[in-house]
Formats: sequence, C-alpha cells, structure tokens
Amino acid sequence: MVAEPSGDSLAQLRRGCVEHCVLALLRQGERYGFELARSLADSGGLIASEGTIYPLLARLRKNGMVATTWRESPEGPPRRYYTLTAAGERAISEFAESWKLFSRAVDTIMDGMGAPDAQEGRGSQDADA
Repeated sequence: MVAEPSGDSLAQLRRGCVEHCVLALLRQGERYGFELARSLADSGGLIASEGTIYPLLARLRKNGMVATTWRESPEGPPRRYYTLTAAGERAISEFAESWKLFSRAVDTIMDGMGAPDAQEGRGSQDADA
C-alpha cells in the first residue's frame, strides 16, 4: 500500500539534510546565523523561517561541530559568527560521501533503472504463491 503524498515528505527530507547543509555552508567560510538562514532559504527553501536555524546552530555548537565568536556589527548588535571545527569537517566529509551513494541509489530507483530485476524476482514469487 502506498501512502498519499503530503508536505510531510519534504519536511522530513529537510530535517534530515539541513544540518549538513549548514556544515557545508560553513566549509566555505565563517558566517553569522542570519546569513546562514538567508542562504538556506534562498537555496530552494531548505528552512521555512529564520527562527529554525538557531536551535540547530546551538545543537551543532554543543556537539562540537561548530565554534563561535562574537563580533561587533556595523549594523546593530554584536553578531555570533560560526566556523566549522575539525569534528564538523569530518562530519560533512562523511555525509558528502554517504549522500553521493544514497542519492544515486534513490535516483536510480526513482528513474526506473534497476527496477526490472527486482520486478522480475517479485513476479516469479507472485506466480509461485
């Protein structure tokens, strides 16, 4: 039985990937929270609102994936800048490798390639039943 499509599928994909997207952005250089939120929102809506980024950044900091520094801003209050740590670099490198394999496998199935073997095996089982 196939479930009806819903917005939950996209939300689940976002939740599973956005942390690693933040690490990938930080791989390019340090950024502050609002800048990260804007980049994620501009990249196809990876986050729905600015408020969702800060709990994620706090978790990444607590887990040692990012380090922070406060700096004065010419445009208002001081900003907290985030940089990738060695642990964060390892995490994004591992994710990038896993993502290549995973996305290739999903694309193969979604494009219908590789499915005939699985269908042939299923068909013979159905005939035996």
